[in-house]
Amino acid sequence: MASNTTYDIIFAGGGAAACVAAGRLAAADPSLKILILEAGPHTRDLQEHVQPARFLSNLVPASKVFTFHVGQPSLLLNGRSPIVPSGKCVGGGSSVNFVMYTRAAASDYDDWENVYDNPGWGSKDMIPLLKKLETYQDTEGNLDVHGKTGPIKISRGGIDLGAGSEFLRAALAYDKARSFTNDTNDFSSVDSYGSWLMYIDRESGRRSDAAHHYIYNQESNKNLEVQASCSVVKVLFEGTRAVGVQYINNGLGLSEPSIARATKLVVVSAGAFGSPGILQRSGIGSGTVLMRSGVQQLVDLPGVGQNYQDHNISFPPYLASEDSKTLDGIFQKDPEIVDLAAEQWYGHGQGLLATNGIEAGGKLRPTVEELKELGPAFEQRWNDYFVPAPDKPVVWVGIIMGYVNPTPLPRGNYISAGYYTEYPASTGHLHITSATDPFAPLFFEPGFLKESCDLPVLRWGYKKTREIIRRMAQYRGEVAIGHPQYAEDSAAKCCSVDGPVEIDAPEIKYNKEDDEAIDRYHRDTVATTWHSLGTCAMKPRAQGGVVDSKLNVYGVENLKVADVCHRNLTNLSSH
Repeated sequence: MASNTTYDIIFAGGGAAACVAAGRLAAADPSLKILILEAGPHTRDLQEHVQPARFLSNLVPASKVFTFHVGQPSLLLNGRSPIVPSGKCVGGGSSVNFVMYTRAAASDYDDWENVYDNPGWGSKDMIPLLKKLETYQDTEGNLDVHGKTGPIKISRGGIDLGAGSEFLRAALAYDKARSFTNDTNDFSSVDSYGSWLMYIDRESGRRSDAAHHYIYNQESNKNLEVQASCSVVKVLFEGTRAVGVQYINNGLGLSEPSIARATKLVVVSAGAFGSPGILQRSGIGSGTVLMRSGVQQLVDLPGVGQNYQDHNISFPPYLASEDSKTLDGIFQKDPEIVDLAAEQWYGHGQGLLATNGIEAGGKLRPTVEELKELGPAFEQRWNDYFVPAPDKPVVWVGIIMGYVNPTPLPRGNYISAGYYTEYPASTGHLHITSATDPFAPLFFEPGFLKESCDLPVLRWGYKKTREIIRRMAQYRGEVAIGHPQYAEDSAAKCCSVDGPVEIDAPEIKYNKEDDEAIDRYHRDTVATTWHSLGTCAMKPRAQGGVVDSKLNVYGVENLKVADVCHRNLTNLSSH
């Protein structure tokens, strides 16, 4: 077994959280010897990562920058096995996501602190840190809650497709129960529509990610080392003290594991899928799970791999007018369109490559009438979870100017409606199937639609976005194969049209069979929003927690988990 250099701190995983934490530590104390081990490749200055509109090109089945986790077949999904990709590259999700700028509600952070007794994690402590990381390049909004000097740039991108303003015009004229906000991410705005900003530098048109702004910009610091294409097998212990990691350099095709030692700290930072896997292979987790895979238990922590959560999304497509500005040419790699866009991007940081096509959206809570439509399945969830937290939205709605579903369509202009459940009640779990193989598929139960209260929220999101889009100037009808399959005589059936309906046109009337068709559609199509979290929850050990408020793993020393997978917000409904 090969032996490598000893470091002060080792990060097992090189995603967004690891880049921020390791980068800040290295900048604060350049004498620290820090190693980042990332299972995927480098992303530095590669066009697939730095040019925002190329985000879909990374999601192809043969992608080297994603791991595709296949869920167990579910009767609730009509027998489907949902597939959830997770970022596998330096920078993680920040290097491959849709560059959609989003912040949580203030009460989410307060829940961390007050419900699960994690001092220092409330909104009063977290908002200053969130301001510190960003440079907010927009002139509108509540500038008091945005940063001015941080490394991550926030802007409207490098082109105005005209879709955002048209979506807002239609939404606000049609949906009179809600208003306009000039800041959709001020930690409190709900029941409003507004422009949606992006993780894009307004000056350069580049994606603003963790890898380039926290790691690649410290090339002169030779004590900060990144080894890409290295998969961590497990954490090594002397007694209960973490002293290093065992890893495989899959970039060289080596089957013999290597060892890296840490004198101060090991930080597991491999995401909602990778972090619990590393812990379980290290002997930390449920005894039953570990025994099945032949791992000797070191610490009994049944919460490892539990509480899996994800927003559930659908993207029904609509036909757009011939003069619409969309990203379809970029998504379909039309050489003429891509070449022109590249020329504009390299020349001035502008054009189609400098946007994600998501220019507007809204965070919505149901009105009294809409609550009646959501029905008794949602009533208890509403009363227990949402009523006590008026800043928590129930659903996000918006548009992407382009077709984003995997089923091929003819070349054309499309609008994709986007809507997802903000706090689904359904949860799942995951665990390892091998003691030694970090590439072995996980046993993964996503739990999508396990709770009946989540389905009517999706139905509401579908109807709401459809009414807004059919009032937009670009609207030319629905793409029927991407929508619920309605009966031929249904008033809700899909159609092609010459233009939008009037603002005051009657809403589409859905009968019982139509609603059943919508529910079947969601069981057939609802998917991940790539927001997996919860599997190493930060809460008391007796409540299934994995780490304490200082991110220390219970039962061992010198081991932390630094990941978004600490979040455990959905399961607060009983409080």
